[in-house]
Amino acid sequence: MPQEGTAQVVRDLPSFEDPNLVVGPEDFSDAGVYRLRDDLLIVQSLDFFPPLVDDPFVFGQIAAANSMGDIYSMGARPLTVLNIVGFPDDQLDLSILGEILKGGAERVREAGAVVAGGHTVRDSEIKFGLSVTGVVEPDRLITNRDAQAGQLLVLTKPLGTGFVTTAFKVGKCDDDVLQAACDSMLQLNVIGRDAAQAAGARAATDVTGFGLAGHAREMADASQVTIVLQAGSLPQLPGAAQLAKNGHMTRASQSNRQFAEATTRIMPGVDRLQLEFVFDAQTSGGLLISVDASSADQVVQQCRSAGAAATCVVGRVETRQDKALIIEL
Repeated sequence: MPQEGTAQVVRDLPSFEDPNLVVGPEDFSDAGVYRLRDDLLIVQSLDFFPPLVDDPFVFGQIAAANSMGDIYSMGARPLTVLNIVGFPDDQLDLSILGEILKGGAERVREAGAVVAGGHTVRDSEIKFGLSVTGVVEPDRLITNRDAQAGQLLVLTKPLGTGFVTTAFKVGKCDDDVLQAACDSMLQLNVIGRDAAQAAGARAATDVTGFGLAGHAREMADASQVTIVLQAGSLPQLPGAAQLAKNGHMTRASQSNRQFAEATTRIMPGVDRLQLEFVFDAQTSGGLLISVDASSADQVVQQCRSAGAAATCVVGRVETRQDKALIIEL
């Protein structure tokens, strides 16, 4: 669903008054947070979507990594997951579903969590994802509402998965380009979480379907700051720029642009292609971490050392202006 549609629906829902509900839907956080004890918070999220690649095992891996990204962005560690499955068992062999579930289980095991069960329904197309439960101590909780003016923004994965997967669906993506995108999507965001916590960061979000611009705007609104993105500094997946030039864009790119444009100022010098990466819908994208300027290099180096080689500083946080988001060269 487009971001503005989601916002309208959530805005009209009844609110819940519970002093133990630490983070609810009000700021479009990546996950909900509930206090179990004074020293322990439970973090919950879910996500699922249709296949992006042909290999069912790899699709399961990507979907699982994407689902657990919300937990990592809150500073938490995933404990248990439930599989969410839509599958046309009257049209496709169940061995395909088995490979999807095996792929998901592989990423869950890599994360140190367990699969506790799940639910499957017959559907006209394949859909797969996870409902994830994690835990975090209160003083290690990270949200999208604590970005502070003067901080720098670090992005831990390259952008462009939307261009790559869209081109792949129409047979216009080279194998090496697809493989680079899959490698990025498979990578667990535990790398960014650990670096953020080591640097004392208290604000982050994972970059997924609403694109960098959409998730950055949510952070800006929740924190009541203005976020400045440097389009020329954004890391890109290899080959993604050419695919974008060739017009391989998701339908979500346009809706992401429409959602953000009313509260965005685009500065001179930013070209069309750079903007496309700002709005491109991501799958299992990286973490956008707001951290003190003195610790930004520490976050970058720790992430790169752990295997997130594209990690870099992509912007800064300023006091609130007339626009929530500024995109400059």
